[in-house]
Amino acid sequence: MERSNERPQERSHERSHERSQERPPTIRGVAERAGVSKSLVSLVLQGSPRVSEAKRRAVLDAIDALGYRPNAAARSLVARRTHTVGVLLNDMRNPWFVEVLDGLNSPLQAHGLRMLMADGRLDRRAGQDFARTFQELRVDGIVVVGTLPDPDGLAEVAERLPTVIAGNHEPRLPHVDIVANDDERGARLATEHLITLGHRRLAHIAGQGVVGALRRRGFEAAVRDHGWEDTAVVANGDGTEEGGYRAAVRLLNPARGAERPTAVFAFNDISAIGVLSAAQELGLDVPADLSLVGYDNTYLARIRHLWLNSVNNASHEVGRRAARCLLDRMDRPTAPADRQLVAPELEIRGSTAPPRPARPV
Repeated sequence: MERSNERPQERSHERSHERSQERPPTIRGVAERAGVSKSLVSLVLQGSPRVSEAKRRAVLDAIDALGYRPNAAARSLVARRTHTVGVLLNDMRNPWFVEVLDGLNSPLQAHGLRMLMADGRLDRRAGQDFARTFQELRVDGIVVVGTLPDPDGLAEVAERLPTVIAGNHEPRLPHVDIVANDDERGARLATEHLITLGHRRLAHIAGQGVVGALRRRGFEAAVRDHGWEDTAVVANGDGTEEGGYRAAVRLLNPARGAERPTAVFAFNDISAIGVLSAAQELGLDVPADLSLVGYDNTYLARIRHLWLNSVNNASHEVGRRAARCLLDRMDRPTAPADRQLVAPELEIRGSTAPPRPARPV
């Protein structure tokens, strides 16, 4: 039997060396390689201006050579910040949220902040528990996007964390900023466009919450101002494709005959897709038999075979401004609440046209 000539001490030393080689580099290792103290390495990592350029370069070179990655958890304990922002959405299936998030992300990322997202639809308790959840995650601030399932918990979290609401108009709280689209104005733009084309029998498929109420108010104000309130109708919807379909089936029922609406303004683009499905099933052509306008100007409206007229609510801009408000709120947590309304625009594509001439009796 062959015996090894290695001494136990040598084998132990080699194993110890191998283990040390497997360990990730530490701030102590960086300091030793750069010939500086650990506290000076920390100052470099924090971007402190109190470090000379020569020592800063030595530390950065050591970090690069060793492949050192700062421990985010440890840094957050020292700085009492996690460099994360909690973002609560009402329903991630809605494509409108994607563009708001895109607007949010760039300014936050530029300031070293990352987003943690929660979906209120997936967990209906989120409206009650998100305050506790985000506080446990030690986020540095919160952005609430859209309508909350239950807004009661927001006041509690807003007392402890910088908070901004994006895309909704409530609740109004002392130190909570609001950035939203001017929904009433956007609804008027859509309705007046249809009236200008010559439509007199108009319908609105309404949405829910404050945003739904504002868009309905804009529709009703426009038809009233033009004297067509007696021939206008509002059908309740829920902001979904199925809700838009069901409302449109009721509105466009052939039994209505000459009273059938010739134009529909839908609460959002998703509802408008439901209206398109109902019109197709009933043998109506859009826009020859029925003009249609959506809201939010999502990617759905830009699909070529849909080519939907839609109110552009500047969702990207809403997100960008909300991020800016949150950054300002972090610097001035007790400043008075700010409320910003972003101006909407109507995007004209191919889903509206003048109504067909009335057939002679």
